[in-house]
Amino acid sequence: MLLLVGLVGVLVGLFYTNIKHMQLADADTKAPAIAVATSTIETMLWPVEAHAIGSVSALNGVMLSLESAGVIHELSFQSGAMVRQGDRLIRLDDRSEVAERAAAHASVELARLGLERARQLLDRNTIAQAEFDAANASYKQAVAQLENIQAIIDKKTLRAPFDGLLGIRRVNLGQYLNPGDSVVSLIAVDPINVTFFMPQKALNYLQKGLQVTITADAMPGIEMVGTLAALDAQVDAATRMIEAQALMPNPDGVLRVGMFVNVAIDQAPARKVAVLPASSVLYASYGNSIYTVSAAESGDGFVANQKFVQLGERRGDFIEVLDGLDLDERVVTDGVFKLYPGVRVDLQDARAPRAELAPIPNDS
Repeated sequence: MLLLVGLVGVLVGLFYTNIKHMQLADADTKAPAIAVATSTIETMLWPVEAHAIGSVSALNGVMLSLESAGVIHELSFQSGAMVRQGDRLIRLDDRSEVAERAAAHASVELARLGLERARQLLDRNTIAQAEFDAANASYKQAVAQLENIQAIIDKKTLRAPFDGLLGIRRVNLGQYLNPGDSVVSLIAVDPINVTFFMPQKALNYLQKGLQVTITADAMPGIEMVGTLAALDAQVDAATRMIEAQALMPNPDGVLRVGMFVNVAIDQAPARKVAVLPASSVLYASYGNSIYTVSAAESGDGFVANQKFVQLGERRGDFIEVLDGLDLDERVVTDGVFKLYPGVRVDLQDARAPRAELAPIPNDS
């Protein structure tokens, strides 16, 4: 019996000793640090802008056609070519009219000689004034006939009415054209218009000459700057919107008629803001917060501290901080969802993605 009591006592002692050793080991063991990336708060100048969706339209744009009928004898352009005002594009078969013009030239010359002879005779009182008037009328009639034939020939030639970009050719060499048949479109590309609509309250700052900036998914990373050129005379009664038109330089022709573009209009001078990457923010119904890092009290590493902040406008990857942070604080930008107040953190700033004001999605 005594032996059994002694054995139990030894077992209890060993168990107690093991428990104490485990407690001491747990006390000396630290939780692993959580890997995070951090950055400092930045200050930026953000423009005060109004935004709209616009559509590119031509300053001058027409579908070219001919007034006369005939067979295409000459094609002098290619689809999509740039042309200058006055460039010849098409000439119809005009050989019969050219022959008529030669005969009309001869008639004009004959009438001119008759008029000169009549003038000499009139000066010598050899003929009556009526005969001179008849010779003069014959000459004028011959000149008018020549001009009429020349006008018919001119109407068989199509020339570019202004500088611009040709569209797709709709006709072929040897094709018979009726008056008004579509030949090719011509669009003036530099400068070019951007049309958009703004709410009526925008009338308090909209005025001609205001800077307008546009972007489009068709030209990633490119901003084009123009000026507000015109406002409609009236506000639309149904939508209470006013139509505006900006004039944009387009020397490279990257803007094409019909494109949709994003429009930004300067309302006031740019304002200075404090911003941080939007990935830093923990959104919650009771308040939005971020985590900052500071040196641990033991002097070994860094710990995370939760702070509630007041946020403002968001642009791209950045969000404005109105209150709750100092400019010299380091904010956790990656790994924030793994944190809690006081946890140790391991700073790995190189792994964080770079925040951008105008991020471009990678479709690859």
